[in-house]
Amino acid sequence: MKYFKLVLLTLLVFSFSCKVDPTSKSSKNNTVKKDRNIYALPDWAKDATIYEVNLRQYTEEGTFNSFVSHLPRLKGMGVDILRFMPIYPISETKRKGTLGSYYAVSDYKDINPEHGTKEDFKAMVKAIHDHDMHIILDFVPNHTGWDSPWIKDNPEWFTQDENGHIIDPIDLRIGESWGWTDVADLNYDNMDMRKEMISSLVYWIEEMDVDGFRQDVAHNVPQDFWDTASAELLKIKPLFLLAESEVVSHRNSKAFHSTYGWSFHHILNDIAKGDKNASDIIEWYKQDSVKFKNGFHMHFTSNHDENTGAGTVFDRLGDAHKALAVITCTFQGMPLIYGGQEEPLRKRLKFFEKDNIGFEQYAYSEFYKRLFLLKHSSKALLNGKYGDETPDFFTNNEQVLYFKREKAGDAVTVIVNLGKEAENIKLQEDLKGKEIFDNSKFDLKKGVVITLEPYEYKVVSLYNKF
Repeated sequence: MKYFKLVLLTLLVFSFSCKVDPTSKSSKNNTVKKDRNIYALPDWAKDATIYEVNLRQYTEEGTFNSFVSHLPRLKGMGVDILRFMPIYPISETKRKGTLGSYYAVSDYKDINPEHGTKEDFKAMVKAIHDHDMHIILDFVPNHTGWDSPWIKDNPEWFTQDENGHIIDPIDLRIGESWGWTDVADLNYDNMDMRKEMISSLVYWIEEMDVDGFRQDVAHNVPQDFWDTASAELLKIKPLFLLAESEVVSHRNSKAFHSTYGWSFHHILNDIAKGDKNASDIIEWYKQDSVKFKNGFHMHFTSNHDENTGAGTVFDRLGDAHKALAVITCTFQGMPLIYGGQEEPLRKRLKFFEKDNIGFEQYAYSEFYKRLFLLKHSSKALLNGKYGDETPDFFTNNEQVLYFKREKAGDAVTVIVNLGKEAENIKLQEDLKGKEIFDNSKFDLKKGVVITLEPYEYKVVSLYNKF
């Protein structure tokens, strides 16, 4: 008898049978050094930035080979981690649109031929590593496409209704379909499916040399799966693991290094609409920092979901879009930008059809380069516990976010006017250093009043490479 998957299931405990086979390649050939903390953030991720690649829309060809030509400029802009949207074959059964969704995966261990071959992918990974950058793959563990061989060979691996029919994913909050009718929901009550899922993840590390994963819909997969899967993966080599979730246990259990800053992002959207202000950011931080004991959030003003579903940064954030991007790149956490934001991308990219970004100007490249260079040169802005996790907030004006992060003698002060009117800000302490965008020098005493125009920002670094 088949049962609906219970996302919040916590009573199920893994037996030995659900672990990766101890005779597998990962167990035989990748013993862990006794002195390595497998959960520790890799050195290359401590000051890292993330860039999301929508490969289908990135170039006219939409291939691995064509993307490689962009690596030198992305490296020059300060990108460290390239997060690729799913690159697996897409199901044709129940496909949406002409090309279908990246997230309707038909084979976890294969390549979408529209992007190239496995050899092309390996060559691209090598090129990324040669540029001293890293790659994480968007993985889709919650569901498969309808022509996955798993459906024919192992129907018990999928969630079924009372009549034995495989169903698409259910939003358990309301008990109804999410509307993702092009995919079939996986049944995490099945231990054999779990084992094969881990095998699929191991494949991309051992055979393709990827450096981690962004786990799609991680909040719909049971915690105990992540506890086992992440532990197995981290034995192989240092990885960066990102969950598309804000589930506290995902980080507190050390299953993931980072989670999405969705609630922070929604506050930024509300600030742009005039519904919230700087005090809401400070209150969010106070509550969030108590809940999460490990890792850090990833912050952003756009990603593929937001761009296609909610609109571009110009649609949602208007004149505030750069001011809010400054916050995502200097606040506690790791910053992400969506491929095309440096152009800048002024359209919603189609999701199921070809819709080339059309790079021409790269007008915002210098803007992000400055922010990313600061990220790399400032001890205060290092990710997670390596940087300052407890910023000082100065709250004499609700329309102005004014904070300082400081560590090991390094300090970065950020002052952002979030309102539509000019604001006068009285400095709450001496301000000394260099502004990262215009290179102006600051040497001002506490009590001095400075004026910021609507959505104007100042980022002053005590020590940097500018």
